[in-house]
Amino acid sequence: MKATFAGCPAVKPRDGSWTAVLAQYRKPDTIRSTVEIAATAIPFVALWTLTAVAVANGYWLGLLLTVPAAGFLVRLFILQHDCGHGALFARRGINDWTGRVIGVFTLTPYDYWRRTHAVHHATAGNLDKRGIGDVSTLTVREYRALSRWGRIGYRLYRHPAVMFGIGPAWLFVCQYRLPLGLMRAGLQPWVSTIATNIGAAVPVVGLVWLLGIGPFLMVQVPITLIAATAGVWLFFIQHQFEQTHWSDNKDWKFQDAALYGSSHYDLPFPLRWITGNIGIHHVHHMAAKVPFYRLPEVLRDYPDLRHIGRITLFQSFSCVKLVLWDEQAKRLVSFREALQN
Repeated sequence: MKATFAGCPAVKPRDGSWTAVLAQYRKPDTIRSTVEIAATAIPFVALWTLTAVAVANGYWLGLLLTVPAAGFLVRLFILQHDCGHGALFARRGINDWTGRVIGVFTLTPYDYWRRTHAVHHATAGNLDKRGIGDVSTLTVREYRALSRWGRIGYRLYRHPAVMFGIGPAWLFVCQYRLPLGLMRAGLQPWVSTIATNIGAAVPVVGLVWLLGIGPFLMVQVPITLIAATAGVWLFFIQHQFEQTHWSDNKDWKFQDAALYGSSHYDLPFPLRWITGNIGIHHVHHMAAKVPFYRLPEVLRDYPDLRHIGRITLFQSFSCVKLVLWDEQAKRLVSFREALQN
């Protein structure tokens, strides 16, 4: 097949445009969506409770349960994410209120996050519209134009310890407590963040009263940090891979940016399930209203899509070093590669 966008095969649907083709997968199943919520929320609450009981009785090995609990918290975030796209239920109101309730558990103010995420979908892969809802990425030219301290700051920002350690903790624990970036965008972002803060504070106060501050923090902190790191990693790898696609605003096209600028993170089945198929991200960006549980149907019916932007779990680890967009080579490169050119 003809190659395009740094080696990605050109793929066109056999029976029309992708917008028309994927529209048939947009209809959610109310029963299936409800079951998916129950199958995620109930295990999360059960694992949290078991961990708390174990810690309260001195069984410290029970803290190992924080790992699967964090996995289910990530899945709750994916459900909230689908609500934000109006994909989980047919009625917008049900999507919104479901997302708001889940946001109390994920510490993510739903209406505020939905607005910033919509900007991400509308501008992903556009070099002239970076900055909202994405991982900050400089071009090689922009990096070279920085001062020494500017380069040090960018290197620190892109360091794995910051990107996947300090960054996720700051994002979910601190940054989402205020509508940063939308401070002057009206009342809704403020109501969203404040309501989420209050909604989260109520069970926290109750659990601290029941368990004590120490046991509560021993359970909640690792779950939150593990889930936050996993969530940021997923978001990172969905767009920060070597053969991703970026272009100037004049050349930017939504379908090209969605199909070639988003990865197919081909994870083993257990990880695919716990992450709600979010790795099928190129399809998601082409049709965000497709429910997460219907994304595999698209790959089944259009197998050529499996090879677009495909990254395995093992291959994904090497993407961490890709930090700058090379406008000449049309690909992401490492600091070392940028300095050699």
